[in-house]
This record gives sequence, C-alpha cells and structure tokens, in this order.
Amino acid sequence: MYENNQTIITEVILLGFQSSKEVSIVLFILLLIVYVLTLFGNVLIITLVYYNEALHTPMYFFLTQLSLSDILLTTDIAPFLLYTLLHDGGTMSFTGCIFQQYIFDIIESAECLLLTVMSYDRYLAICNPLHYSSIMNEFLCIILTMISWLFSILTTLIAAITIAYLNFCGPNIIDHFFCDVSPVLKLSCSDTFWVQLDMILNSVPLLFLPFLIIIISYTYIIFTILKIPSNTGKQKAFSTCSSHLTVVCIFYVTLIVIYDLPTSGQSLTIRKLVSLIYTVGTPLMNPIIYSLRNKDIKIAFAKLQNSFVSF
Repeated sequence: MYENNQTIITEVILLGFQSSKEVSIVLFILLLIVYVLTLFGNVLIITLVYYNEALHTPMYFFLTQLSLSDILLTTDIAPFLLYTLLHDGGTMSFTGCIFQQYIFDIIESAECLLLTVMSYDRYLAICNPLHYSSIMNEFLCIILTMISWLFSILTTLIAAITIAYLNFCGPNIIDHFFCDVSPVLKLSCSDTFWVQLDMILNSVPLLFLPFLIIIISYTYIIFTILKIPSNTGKQKAFSTCSSHLTVVCIFYVTLIVIYDLPTSGQSLTIRKLVSLIYTVGTPLMNPIIYSLRNKDIKIAFAKLQNSFVSF
C-alpha cells in the first residue's frame, strides 16, 4: 500500500533477544517455567481468596484484582516472547502490535490504580480502624475496582486510537521483545507531538497522582504505627501492609528505571533485561511476596492442601 509515495507498513518484525541458539533455548526454558509458575501462583491466590471465607475482606479482594492484572500482563507478553526465542525474532501484524501495546498500557495503568486503592485500604485499616468496616464495605470495593479498570481502559484507548491514526512508513523492525510505545513511535513518519502530549497528560491521573496518594497514605500509616506503645503492636500493624509496600516499591522502581531514567549510555540489551523483569518477573514475584509474608494466605493454603489430602 502506498500513500504520498511512502510505503505504509502492515506488519512489524520484533527482534527479541538476539543470541546464539543455545542461549535462546536456555532462555526459552527458563521463561516458560516462569510463565507457568506465574499463572499457577496468581490463579492459586485467586482460588484461595474465593474459597476461604476468612479471606473475604477488602484487602484480599483487591489482591485478587492485582493477581488478575498479573495474569493478563504476562499472557500479553510471554507467549510471543517465547516464540521469538525459538525463531530468532518474530513477525506480528501492525494491528496486533498496537493491540498488544494497548493491553499492556491498560494493565499497567490499572495496576497503578489498584495499588493506590490498596494503600488507601491499608490507611483506613491502620489509621481509622473503628470506621474501617463501615467505610470500606463491599459496595465501595466493587466501585473502586470498576473505576480502576474502566478508567484505565478509556484513557489508554484514546492514546491507542491516536497512535493507530499515525502514518507508519518504516522501517518495520522493532529491536525489542514486545510492542512498547517508544519503539512503536520510532516507526512513525508522522508528527508524534499529540501522542506524546496525550501520554504526558495521562501520566498525571494514572501514574503521578496515584504515586502521590500512596506516599501520603504510607506517611500517615508510618506515623500511626510509631505511636503504638508496644513493639508487638507495631510489628502486627506493619505486617498487614508490608507485602503491599514491597510490591509497590518493586513496581515503581522498575517503572522509573525503564521509562524515566535517561536512555543514553544504556545498551539495548540492558533495557530489554530490565523490561523483562518488569513484564515477566514482577507478575511472578507478587504472589510469592504475598505468600511468604502473609500468615492468612499460608493458613488458607494449608487448609486447601488438607482438603485435597482428605479427598
């Protein structure tokens, strides 16, 4: 297809990790194991919360939503990544590339908002425990979750449509293992000013404002915990939010490393490896963190094991 004597690309080639066949096979096996464990770990979290009445609380309801986002994220990225490792790169339709990027943006935006909602939940539980049950009721939990997902879908849809209407006239090679927004925009022969402006504007309600709310919530939480007279009480209060705080730190540190630090001086391989940790590693780490640091999850898992043994 031609437009203004420029070839409009209809497919893109993702190079993935360019390495020897032996290294690619080792990476394929490792990432396949990670993918399977990620699905298992997050499905297990959702199953434990669903079947154990002791876990029918706002904190664990939001945790299931976080697990759902991790399942969607790794499924959006990992299958094609595994394909590129076996075939030394892979070809994807341009529509499929935009769709992968759109799903990725939805999930990352929703995760930002869900982590913010979880921090607000922990703030109420620790700083306002007497009114926690009346404020954080089932209706509010559902509303906050719906807002997180719907707002992410609608705001990122605008960016996806704007990108789709750009002219992409090549080259059609992306030196990455998935269709992230920056390498996709490099393929465009149109002015990307409005797309970049839209991304900046979206980052305020989807990234910076949630991050600010999390910082404020944990500032109040820390001051409240420090006022508790007994060390046992302090440890018990902190244990209820330590898993969430760990996940938040991992999420935002990797996000900052990938998108906010200057790219000059960084090799493409290093950026790919950091992106790999962010897109494939983090969804595996989240259920592990909550399993290792959470007594209620451990008890629920032991009950599930006993029920299978009894059966």
